[in-house]
Formats: sequence, C-alpha cells, structure tokens
Amino acid sequence: MNIMKLDKYSAKIEYDSELDQFRGEILGLNGGADFYGKNPQELRREFKKSLNVFLEICEEKGISPTKDFSGKFNLRVSKELHNKIAIEAASEDKSINQWVVDALSKSIEHRL
Repeated sequence: MNIMKLDKYSAKIEYDSELDQFRGEILGLNGGADFYGKNPQELRREFKKSLNVFLEICEEKGISPTKDFSGKFNLRVSKELHNKIAIEAASEDKSINQWVVDALSKSIEHRL
C-alpha cells in the first residue's frame, strides 16, 4: 500500500486503470474524501484541495473532521497463537495487553 502524507493526514494511493489515474483516499476521516491525479505533484495538489473542502464542510456543520477512537478493540486469535502470546508476555514480565500494544506499536512505526 502506498501512503501520501499532508500535515497530520494520510491518504492511501492506488492506481485506477479504468481512468488511467491515481486515486487517493484520505484515511481516518469522519466521512469520505478522495482525489485523483496523473502524477505525484497533481495528486498532492488535489489531496490538499479535497482535504480543505472536507475540513470546510465539517466546520460549517460543526462536526469533528476525524474519527474518534475509544482505544479499545476486540481481537480474535487461535488458541495456539493466544498461548504463544501469553508465554512471550510472561517471559517479558508484561501483561498480554501490554505485550500486544508494544508489538503493534513497533509494527506501525515502520509504516506510518
């Protein structure tokens, strides 16, 4: 997956073969906003325009532009993986929750 950043916002970039253009979708918004461009410069320019329009609409309507997350989510794994995670967490004197948070944090640091 290709990510383009603008300030604190990120967009997923994909190629649309039907339009022969790149399509960007701004992630983490409290609604949808996308944009198109034929090259990186055009994509970045359209990203900025699309984001500005989205932010203006949110301000007019008095809504938050970004999603609010609770910090909680359920995760289902196999019994075998659960056991391995429990052993790893215990070996590091951590709770399973803290071990998973640390693992996810390390993983995401390389991507965003």
